[in-house]
Amino acid sequence: MNWADYPSHIEIYPPKEFNFKECLVFLERSDQEILHQVKDESLYKLIPVVESLILCKIGYRDQYIKVDFPIGAPSSEKRKEAAEYIWEWFDLDCKLGEFYQIAGKDNVLRGLVQDYYGLRIMCIPDLFEALVWAIIGQQINLTFAYTLKKRFVEQFGESLRFEADTFWVFPTFEKIASLEVEDLKKLQFSTRKAEYVIHIAKAMTSGELAKELLLQQQDYQQIKASLMAIRGVGAWTADYVMMKCLHQTTAFPIADVGLHHALKNQLGLDRKPTIEEIMDIAVNWEGWQAYATFYLWRSLYD
Repeated sequence: MNWADYPSHIEIYPPKEFNFKECLVFLERSDQEILHQVKDESLYKLIPVVESLILCKIGYRDQYIKVDFPIGAPSSEKRKEAAEYIWEWFDLDCKLGEFYQIAGKDNVLRGLVQDYYGLRIMCIPDLFEALVWAIIGQQINLTFAYTLKKRFVEQFGESLRFEADTFWVFPTFEKIASLEVEDLKKLQFSTRKAEYVIHIAKAMTSGELAKELLLQQQDYQQIKASLMAIRGVGAWTADYVMMKCLHQTTAFPIADVGLHHALKNQLGLDRKPTIEEIMDIAVNWEGWQAYATFYLWRSLYD
């Protein structure tokens, strides 16, 4: 992590392949989003750090990310944790130049990497949040998924008010582990989804499931198998979580509807491509399937 600490703010120095505005386009894709706010080209995010909540105002200037603390600067230890969270959130460890070398020779990706140069996968550093968000989104449209997330966060998450706004953090797994299925059904979760979410919360509370344990497994297939052993986690959910939380650039949610739509548009087809056709198209993406997918998703917002 490349950053500098000052008493009132921090500065984060991203790699050269970084475009803050492009990242904001992705973050602004739903007006229902409750976990961050974009105002006047600044991004406001409440970050949970060592049993406290820090409100960050994240902006970009002169090649660096400037993070201010509107409610007052936290301790140097907490500033470091905030910097680490933001570094991971923007996937700044990823060597995007390697992806661009591959993409530059690929018919599908070549134009996309020019159009969205510097876009990084907007990650979900918290494993519980990544799993729950993926499960919420199963077999429903994105608008309703955001509605469910908003209800879930407002019901069980912590918040902090600043001026006229309320900022929220995702509920903790400890809090959700103590719930009954009926508590989530009241928010319009299906019985199945409510069971899955509570089961995951309990597995994380007991220590049987943890991000560190998954990251200790080096092999993509091994991590995927561990995730798919969890009730409610199928292949798509496992790949989504590996892509957004575990930084597995080989993760490939090949059955994703958005990916199919994007490929149909890019290739000028009159139908969505089959899985076999996608596997053929993706031969050149080896090692970077997650970024190829993310850039194709981005093309849907134009």
